[in-house]
Amino acid sequence: MLQFPAWKIALVGLVCLLGVVYAAPNLIDRNVIGEVPTGVPGRQINLGLDLQGGSYLLLQVDTSVVIQERLEAIVETARRELRDAGIGYVGLGVQSDSAAFNVREAADLERARQLARGFEEGAEVSADGVRVAVRLTEEAVTELTRNAVQQSIEIVRRRVDETGTREPLIQRQGDNRILIQLPGVDNPERIKALIGQTAKLSFQLVDPNASAQEALQGRVPPGSRLVPSVDRQGPSHYVVQRRVMVSGENLVDAQPSFQDNRPVVSFRFDSIGGRRFGQATTENVGRPFAIILDDKVISAPVIREPILGGTGIISGSFSVQEAQDLALLLRAGALPAPLTVLEERSVGPGLGADSISAGKIASVIGMVLVAGFMVAAYGLFGIFANLALLLNVGLILGALSALQATLTLPGIAGIVLTMGMAVDANVLVFERVREEIDNGRSPINALDAGYRRALTTIIDSNLTTLFAVVFLFALGSGPIKGFAVTLGIGILTSMFTAVMVTRLFVAIWARRRRPATLPI
Repeated sequence: MLQFPAWKIALVGLVCLLGVVYAAPNLIDRNVIGEVPTGVPGRQINLGLDLQGGSYLLLQVDTSVVIQERLEAIVETARRELRDAGIGYVGLGVQSDSAAFNVREAADLERARQLARGFEEGAEVSADGVRVAVRLTEEAVTELTRNAVQQSIEIVRRRVDETGTREPLIQRQGDNRILIQLPGVDNPERIKALIGQTAKLSFQLVDPNASAQEALQGRVPPGSRLVPSVDRQGPSHYVVQRRVMVSGENLVDAQPSFQDNRPVVSFRFDSIGGRRFGQATTENVGRPFAIILDDKVISAPVIREPILGGTGIISGSFSVQEAQDLALLLRAGALPAPLTVLEERSVGPGLGADSISAGKIASVIGMVLVAGFMVAAYGLFGIFANLALLLNVGLILGALSALQATLTLPGIAGIVLTMGMAVDANVLVFERVREEIDNGRSPINALDAGYRRALTTIIDSNLTTLFAVVFLFALGSGPIKGFAVTLGIGILTSMFTAVMVTRLFVAIWARRRRPATLPI
């Protein structure tokens, strides 16, 4: 166990050197470091919300909207299919948790029921008298909910990243909630405005045969709907056809720009969207079409000529900031469902600085006590263990910097705990060496037997703790994950320093001194 070939010595030295190189930038002021590419030495550890200050948001996804929209889509499919099949119906619409309609002729009931099976894959179809209902199954509702939350997380992440916020934490919590931590963001109002807007964009034709005044009185033609307008230069409401010409799902880019010295948003469709948009504008030259964002008309221009390039401009009463935010929302994509802020907290940078200071004091006190005990208990070998302990702390900081992990206050607790655990392996080895000396072995044989026989115990004890860390990381959230990350890295580095670094120090000393007795 005391034999170290040259390649192994070089490997230990290289690992320690890399740890020190990656850890060194954390000793420099954060403002001096600047932006360094990921994986390149020079990046500092990311500080969590409790250390850096920032904002905490807990959002809830209104998944009922997704289910309602799916039922409304079934209604539109039913209207088209029943009309094409020549089946008369009345009362078509969403009723409670199903899309339902009544068949005019009882003789058409069975044919309508068979036709309804194709309205939605996997839906349940029931018939009672002349009434046919299409209901989403429990499995379909669960799948819709899961997909809506996952899609919401991805879109929120895109929107937050577009604002330039560094290292945000965005993760799912529970069945339909999203946790967002924004380090360094003291005023989350703009972030809330951006992530709280659904940003569902659609291009729909204005119904030329309908009057907004009549629609306001409740007389809305079938296949159309009344939509309010936010364009101060036009009518307060428009009656638009329900059929969507092109939706925001076909957008691939949106950028703020200027037209006639007014802020506008230029957009570009993908190939499918460009083809649909070109066909729709070719067939409806001279007719107005509405640009609808979150069920509000932001502009209703008249189609002067076919728009075949797959690009266009959204104009309205925008300020520069509003145009920039709208372009950001369109680039990031639409949320599948509205988000509601359930909880909001802000942590000032002063509190984070106090936490860092307290963590530093705790770390120094812990290291001094551990180092003092090791020297008092094991003399020269204790000094070797303390040198390995310093390298262990450097390896932990270097690993956190290289992985760009986020350090939280519980993470600091994990580092302090690791300092005590890092010398456990050395204590096991040194006590075993003492036992071997008491049994009459020579110093070199005692050292060799001590390391060889303690190795299994060291691995077993650290592996059991590592299993607990894995479960903490997998099942925990937020601060628990931060604690698990630093403790897990600390366990791995402490095993390396105890089994390799301290043993290397002892082997070099023993080979040079050839001691008759051990100073332990």
